[in-house]
Order: sequence, then structure tokens, then C-alpha cells
Amino acid sequence: MVLSINVAFLLAVVIALRLRRRTEARSRFDEKLTVVIVLVFGVLIAPTSFGQGVLNAVGQVAHSLSQTSSP
Repeated sequence: MVLSINVAFLLAVVIALRLRRRTEARSRFDEKLTVVIVLVFGVLIAPTSFGQGVLNAVGQVAHSLSQTSSP
């Protein structure tokens, strides 16, 4: 039996655990490490269908917000 772990899922769990910590208890290094982890997570999910769906949804929201704020 072979056990495989999806790296993107593992990073999502790590991100969730890191973001649960109190903000006051974090050092600058902790904050920078969290940013790097989130960036790597974004790169990993970007080419997937889920990542493309998120990109399209965010693009539609940004487009609708720019339309409502235009004079």
C-alpha cells in the first residue's frame, strides 16, 4: 500500500494552523514564513482547475467593483 500526500493540501493545513495563532505572538520571521508558504501554495494550485476557478471568480468580482466605482 502506497500513501501519497497532496502537497497543496498539506500546505493548506499548515496555513490554516499558522493563521489560527494570535497575531501578537508572531515574530517578523513567522510572518515572512507564512507569506512564503502562502505564495508557494498559490503557485501549486494555480494550474489546477480549482485555481483557475478561483482566478475567474476573483476577476469577475474585481471587474464588477471597477464598474461600480467608475463615474
